[in-house]
Amino acid sequence: MPPALAPFAGRWVGAGEGAYPTIDDFGYTEEIEFTASGKPFLAYRSRTWAADDGRPLHSESGFLRLVAEDEAELLLAQPTGFVEIHRGQIREGTIELSMLSLCASPDAKPVHSVRRRLSVRGGDLTYDLWMAHGPTPLTHHLHGHLRLD
Repeated sequence: MPPALAPFAGRWVGAGEGAYPTIDDFGYTEEIEFTASGKPFLAYRSRTWAADDGRPLHSESGFLRLVAEDEAELLLAQPTGFVEIHRGQIREGTIELSMLSLCASPDAKPVHSVRRRLSVRGGDLTYDLWMAHGPTPLTHHLHGHLRLD
């Protein structure tokens, strides 16, 4: 496994908060796995559940791969009909990801842009996600804080 990706490897569990101008604020629990494969990438999987009643909310899966010594790419697919490709520099355990591509099925919701940040500090993984949906411009949507399990 590339040293730049090693801090992200493992099973992370924790919670997050979501907000967006068009919906009520919400809390969720989450499990994220970055699994080593012996290749220069980590397999990625995220699953979330509602904090209030435990119902499944969202899932996505893909790969975090090294494309240069200090640059990573996140490729992921969502069952809601989206495929995303992001790229960013890895600096001190943080990857500021910029969207390269967002593809949607004809029946997917009108998401126009997504931006992500992943950060590992010791046994903590935090992330933030911004989204442009319908007429709403790029707006902070999710913040998660997970611990290495």
